[in-house]
Amino acid sequence: MHYQNLHIEHTAGIAVVTISREKALNALNSQTMLELKHFFEEEGLKSNDLKGVILTGAGEKAFVAGADISEFKDLDATQGAAFAQRGQDIFFSVERFPKPVIAAVNGFALGGGCELAMACHLRVAGERARFGQPEVNLGLIPGYGGTQRLVQYIGKGKALELLMTADMFDAAEALRLGLVNYVVPAGEEVDKAKELIEKIATKAPVAIAKVIESVNAYFEAGTDGFAREIKSFGDCCDTADFREGANAFLEKRKANFQGK
Repeated sequence: MHYQNLHIEHTAGIAVVTISREKALNALNSQTMLELKHFFEEEGLKSNDLKGVILTGAGEKAFVAGADISEFKDLDATQGAAFAQRGQDIFFSVERFPKPVIAAVNGFALGGGCELAMACHLRVAGERARFGQPEVNLGLIPGYGGTQRLVQYIGKGKALELLMTADMFDAAEALRLGLVNYVVPAGEEVDKAKELIEKIATKAPVAIAKVIESVNAYFEAGTDGFAREIKSFGDCCDTADFREGANAFLEKRKANFQGK
């Protein structure tokens, strides 16, 4: 697929995916969503050497400043539900990606942008980053998972306040609330995200994928997360990586994981 709105740079096994609609503050229009879907459901899964993915936005002002309002302002109830379902499905493909996905939040992460950052496994924010779910200002609610993931990260009471007031909050507050993992000087977001991916890449790849799968299971309706953990633990026991890791530990040497 030829990407119009995503710029993808592969460096040392890390894919830096930049949403490149700077003049529109990287707003998520339908083409951008289609390209995110293709990357996380197809292209990104093809590379055995991929260590992880970093999502960021072009320019210094915005990570993603929301969805493209012009594309859904005339939807009726049925169309609106389908619109939200499509967005949630794409963000689930980010959340369920088997390699670490880190949002490098370099500016405004509002509405769909905040929801996209929350769908990533980790978040690194620049000190000028701003977060918010302002949908009630439009007579809407978040539709791409915002009402669910914000509660998961920061708790019901504070999530309700922010969802109902539409207040923006800065990177320091996002760190205090537990929404982001790190706050770094502006411009250093991608470097910190790369550092995290390189650290994770020293661990067993199959085990990392099973961690992502098992943690996600906690929040999946109708799924017993503890049962998923048991199965994943068993699956790991049947891997060459586990045998290598156990032997390396007993032999007091660094493990050489092969992702098998």
